[in-house]
Amino acid sequence: MRLVQVSIPTGKRGAVVGVLDDEGIDYVLSEETGRRGYTHVVSFPLPTNAVEPVLDRLQEAGVGEDAYAVVTEASAVTSRQFDELNERYSEEDSQESISKEELARTAEGNVSDMRTYVILTVVSAVVATAGLLLDSPATVVGSMVIAPLIGPAISTAVGSVINDEEMFSRGLRMQVIGMVLSVVAAGVFAYLVQVANLVPPGLDPGSVGQIEGRLTPDFLSLAVALGAGIAGALSLTTGVSAALVGVMIAVALVPPAAAVGIGIAYGLPSVAIPSGILAVVNGLSINFAALIVLWYSGYRPDNILRRDEARSATLKRVGILFVAIALLSLFLGGVTLDTYQSALAEEDIRATINSTLSSEPYAEADMLSLEITTEPTQYNLIFTQPSSIVVTVGVPPGWSQQSLASTLQDRLAEGGREIDVQVRYVTVESTGGSNATSTRVPGSVGGPSTMSQRAV
Repeated sequence: MRLVQVSIPTGKRGAVVGVLDDEGIDYVLSEETGRRGYTHVVSFPLPTNAVEPVLDRLQEAGVGEDAYAVVTEASAVTSRQFDELNERYSEEDSQESISKEELARTAEGNVSDMRTYVILTVVSAVVATAGLLLDSPATVVGSMVIAPLIGPAISTAVGSVINDEEMFSRGLRMQVIGMVLSVVAAGVFAYLVQVANLVPPGLDPGSVGQIEGRLTPDFLSLAVALGAGIAGALSLTTGVSAALVGVMIAVALVPPAAAVGIGIAYGLPSVAIPSGILAVVNGLSINFAALIVLWYSGYRPDNILRRDEARSATLKRVGILFVAIALLSLFLGGVTLDTYQSALAEEDIRATINSTLSSEPYAEADMLSLEITTEPTQYNLIFTQPSSIVVTVGVPPGWSQQSLASTLQDRLAEGGREIDVQVRYVTVESTGGSNATSTRVPGSVGGPSTMSQRAV
């Protein structure tokens, strides 16, 4: 629900009042004494999705683009006539959408001034970097709350559909600045942390859980980014608070950008490149989804000629974004396929091991755990293949080793997998009930006896 105030030009009072009476709108008319050429100011409440059609009719009645018009949110209106108006517009348009004027003003209001934007972006990137290095999901989430990224992302789409080149350029420029700042701030902070020994020496960022999740982006990452763009556009058009949606957009952008900075600081292309691709794909997808939603929602410039320009520019930008996303999605598709193939490989290896252990002379041994090490395939940075495995098996006391490592290696080779095999034996003594004890070798301290056998 909105409260609209419009200044009426000289000689247009009757036309304006006629439109309001025809629409069945309650209004208050007062004299205008502050501006030349305007005689009255009319105030009236409207349902949110009635603002744009009513303002369009008022412009047709003679209220020019230079007229004073204010649209503010209203909390409550008590009027039978307003209830009828609300019901009528609800039937005509079930989607509650704000006017294009309010859309533009809201989009501009969501963009912070440059100084605030830079400070919050840097702070967000630093906090995200700390969270990634600490492997702390709570800290990473905290960094997203303060990231001011929703404003530039959405204002870029709004500027495109309403043909406001200045808004479009500013939003695009601030997005690029935000991403570059995030990467630089994360890289500098990660380097200083490393030099100051605030993290364990020899830390491998790729092995940290929060960072590792950004190194294998698949097609599900697109769902996150597209959902963020759709939610951002809808939060703007429906007048809903964009705070939570801003967090969702930050989810898609801040952690990957911070991971890029960490990869650069540690000199690890294997961390920086996948994270960078994820950040770029997410940024493009957010803009793509927001453009589609705003255009589908029917936002256009008032001028017919400008509508053609806006349509041409929007279609061109949608096409560019789609092609860029499609090209980068080849990487996401490769990661998705590699994940699927890795799962199949692990399942096949487990089946081979279980089949071997179920037959003599290994029937008394049980597989306790399996560790698989992979390596990139030749001339390929995306696809991997198993290179070695470590199998831990439990055996009863007195069990004699039967060259299990060599047997497993031969069985796997028969299936087309040339893999180094290491077997670790854990001696397990069981009473046959629910409790089990471990037999230790003489002089051992702590856990069960463990022996290793490697295929050569």
